[in-house]
Amino acid sequence: MGEFVHLHLHTEYSLLDGATRISSIADKALSDGQDAVAITDHGVMYGAVEFYTALKEKGVKPIIGCEVYVAPRSRHLKDGKQDNSGNHLILLCKNAVGYKNLCYMVSKSFTEGFYSRPRIDMELLEGYSEGLIALSGCVAGRIPQLILSGAMKEAEEYALKLRGLFGEDFYLEIQNHGLDDERKIAYGLKLIGEKHGIPLVATNDVHYLERSDADTQATLMCIQTNNVITDGRPFGFETDEFYFKTANEMKVLFSGFGDAVSNTVKIAEKCNFDFEFDKLHLPDFKAEDGLSHKDKLRRDTYLGLEKKINEGKITFSKRSREEYTDRIEYELSVIDKMGFNAYFLIVSDFVSYAKRSDIPVGPGRGSGAGSLVAYLVGITDVDPMEFDLLFERFLNPERVSMPDFDIDFCYNRREEVIEYVKSKYGEDKVAQIVTFGTLAPRAAVRDVGRALGMPYGRVDTVAKLIPAMCENMKAAMASSELRELYSTDEDIKKLIDVSSKIDGMPRHASTHAAGVVITEKPTYEYVPLSGSGTGVVTQFDMLTDARLGLVKFDFLGLRYLSVIHDAERSVRLKDKSFDITKIPFDDKATFALLSEAKTDGVFQLESAGMKQVLSKLMPNCLEDIIACVALFRPGPMDSIDTFIARKHGREPISYKLPELAPILDVTYGCIVYQEQVMQICRSLAGYS
Repeated sequence: MGEFVHLHLHTEYSLLDGATRISSIADKALSDGQDAVAITDHGVMYGAVEFYTALKEKGVKPIIGCEVYVAPRSRHLKDGKQDNSGNHLILLCKNAVGYKNLCYMVSKSFTEGFYSRPRIDMELLEGYSEGLIALSGCVAGRIPQLILSGAMKEAEEYALKLRGLFGEDFYLEIQNHGLDDERKIAYGLKLIGEKHGIPLVATNDVHYLERSDADTQATLMCIQTNNVITDGRPFGFETDEFYFKTANEMKVLFSGFGDAVSNTVKIAEKCNFDFEFDKLHLPDFKAEDGLSHKDKLRRDTYLGLEKKINEGKITFSKRSREEYTDRIEYELSVIDKMGFNAYFLIVSDFVSYAKRSDIPVGPGRGSGAGSLVAYLVGITDVDPMEFDLLFERFLNPERVSMPDFDIDFCYNRREEVIEYVKSKYGEDKVAQIVTFGTLAPRAAVRDVGRALGMPYGRVDTVAKLIPAMCENMKAAMASSELRELYSTDEDIKKLIDVSSKIDGMPRHASTHAAGVVITEKPTYEYVPLSGSGTGVVTQFDMLTDARLGLVKFDFLGLRYLSVIHDAERSVRLKDKSFDITKIPFDDKATFALLSEAKTDGVFQLESAGMKQVLSKLMPNCLEDIIACVALFRPGPMDSIDTFIARKHGREPISYKLPELAPILDVTYGCIVYQEQVMQICRSLAGYS
């Protein structure tokens, strides 16, 4: 290992505070021969897995940690100014036990201790210090603050308390960013260390990679605080020394502090935590009568088949009973082989609860409607055999991926279903999922312009030259007008340069519209949580949660279901026998309305563009409606005019190869569906 390791570093996930891009850290470390780096974002662990993966890929050892806030008294006390602060403390994971303990404390800092910021307390540290290394923190740490106030005795007592909790894994953290307070703190810490045998460790409070990035980080801080950079550098960042320093720079800065620099290497050697990926952590679904998950799913599927037959919903007019049972057996074998029996049972259970509770549930959305088993156990109301839907679009034995049912619930009552899941599996085993809003190019320009104190009109001129859906600032510079301004106006050049540096960074955290994870053990044993009450969310996004084996269940809230449900109840006031599921798919009055584009309030058919397509297409069968919805997407949109012309006989239907005819005849020779692409690959290329 090298001569120095950065153990105090803030990435872009210290939102609007850290300007260190995770993607650049490994290369920066390797350029100086540093082969380990820690992540210690403020109060959160949002970027831990992304950081871990990025560094591992480059051969740099990732150390997972967090700069936590410690409540002055108890995390439960929230009384005015005396509790409206948090002393900084660095915690680093030595092993899996340390990671679990850190996740637990960080989660509790939100769910129990949040007061202006997420706060843990001494009670949590006393119970969950195992597997963790603690550094006393920056200027905002408890011990440094006591030293600055002249309370050396109290500083010693607090240091001894922390050593009592962490033993030889507690270090007094010294820093030097050219701030006067830091010199006083460093010598106070040195005295405490020498007196009580507590080792020192040197860190740089890294908030950006290069010294030249100091203004970028200051701009982020101004965006956060709604200040202007011309008012002076943000408090606590009065110098440009908060960058990723070299080992030599650190050795020079701390030459009078013994082993403070080399202790960073010793700490890094103690930290050997690795994430465990791809092991599923599904909740324990208890089947009645002691049945295994496999046997219960099989039983429920065949019971569902008989029920659908008795209700007249499966008539074998298009497919034989043998074809149905063959498909059932195939699907059950794939589901079992991939280990998803419990997943189907869990989804079936909460959908069944919603239906029993008269909570409107959608008939089926997305690839899940391709599963016959899902139809028979009540997850969907679409018979895939009737509509030639492929199970492989949903689950493919040759492509390991999580199943993903998109279940629509009445918008007003979605929370009731989530509460049912919490009551069944335990509130601590259910969480929603975080999602991050990023600094998109146009928004970044507006934010940076305000922070730089530029006149609104000039900033607005630049922002309007950037397309609303522009991917990044590099793409925005395709505008010749923007390039002209950049090359001729120094203020606008600075505006664009700074915007480019923060472009794409996370700006805020929010909650995924539908995703919920349900876990085997308390969720905080796998991932840290944020939020509180009914708004608890995982601190990792849905893709990261999936890598860690957490299964996402989609609880979509759809207003249209509420509208349909209300309309159905209104009809029943006059016709008590009315059943919306009995409306035939060939109802002429319905198609007349669709052909006239009278679709206000109709899900996915009410936009101006869609109305235009409907009036030209003049749909007269269910297949036309399905195709219409599928065609009105960026990919197949170019085929709309061809589809309409062929439907109405204005253009001949042709196939480039005769093998395509049975696949594309239902869509007049146009490729509209992903299922058709899959069938073509099977037919022409011999794919499985």
